[in-house]
Amino acid sequence: MKISTLAEKKNLKGRRVLVRVDFNVPLKNGKIKEAYKIEKSLSTVEFLCKAGAKIILISHLGRPTGVDKKLSLKPVAVALGKMLEKKIDFFAVSDKILGDKKQLENLQKKIMALKNGDVALLENIRFIKGEEKNDPKIARALSSLGELFVLDGFAVAHRDAASVSGVAKYLPACAGLLLEEEIKGLAKLIERPKKPFVVVLGGAKMETKVPLIKKFIPKASQILIGGGIFNTCLWAKGVKVGRSIVDKNYKKIALSFWKNKKIIMPVDLVVGGEQGEQAKVVALDSKFKIQNLKNGIYDIGPKTVSLFAKYIKKANTLVWNGSMGMFEVPPYHWGSNAVARLFASRARGKAFGVTGGGETVEVVKKLKLMNDIDLVSTGGGAMLEYLSGNKLPGIMVVLKK
Repeated sequence: MKISTLAEKKNLKGRRVLVRVDFNVPLKNGKIKEAYKIEKSLSTVEFLCKAGAKIILISHLGRPTGVDKKLSLKPVAVALGKMLEKKIDFFAVSDKILGDKKQLENLQKKIMALKNGDVALLENIRFIKGEEKNDPKIARALSSLGELFVLDGFAVAHRDAASVSGVAKYLPACAGLLLEEEIKGLAKLIERPKKPFVVVLGGAKMETKVPLIKKFIPKASQILIGGGIFNTCLWAKGVKVGRSIVDKNYKKIALSFWKNKKIIMPVDLVVGGEQGEQAKVVALDSKFKIQNLKNGIYDIGPKTVSLFAKYIKKANTLVWNGSMGMFEVPPYHWGSNAVARLFASRARGKAFGVTGGGETVEVVKKLKLMNDIDLVSTGGGAMLEYLSGNKLPGIMVVLKK
């Protein structure tokens, strides 16, 4: 796959560059709790600053239905300014501003007035109704603000939105440094992963994991599964799983996983109450039955971690998406933490390792293992769709013609 990259662009001085980033970070009382996504796009912003471009950043925050002051990007502008050690201009955008000729012209004048190397951030783009529907009027209005479009937010590359794929119909487009890094890293998993190739999958949603399992079964040496995916497999087999998370829409597919020797199932689990009470390890019998389960399954057990370790320690290519259980509630964090440490230990120069997804990144970051993994993807849903073989609208617009 050949993409048009920012590094290839010349004569950026004085040019207005629209950059779609993903600054969708968690906020609490107007303060950023986790800035990883912002930090990952800094290299692209700094590259453009040094090149003397006028940078107009576009992002969303949360899932607003109309204007919601609690989801304003103003706190992000403040945080970004501190990171870059420079003032960030913050411009309001709305249906009125982009839809009214005079108001749009006023916004264009503000952007034209930016000095070379200046950075501006637009207000939450999802405050605009036509954004997610890829309204051509919104896309055209946004494109009038710049001369070049850079997609840097891999996490939104699977969205067919006005600020992702829409703008690229009216402006030349290329991949930012972060998007380029993500594509190159994930390509190693898709094209020729070095064997043994071990895939670790957890989380609750069968919907997002089934296409990935189907895609990787021919290539993977083993697929290790935990979390809600395994709960569904147990339930499909007729095991009483109590209050455990299951996806009843995937019974037939879940049953088929038991027949595939590449798919490695847990051999023991941690069960208990939702708040961690009465937690205990239970072994699965030869028929994968659980005796007298009254509460729910919330983690993998120590014997399963040992089983998974045998495969992870021999891998030359690794990918992990999805927690092994309800990691937010102790003691159910133990399985995910153990897998994270095993994963990072092997990826530390011995294997090529990629991980991604909100839960997974949260575990890895909390354990301070980010620098021990080759690629910690900023995109959860986008990563899964890309690895599943789907054509992402955002990736399609930066392909070389």
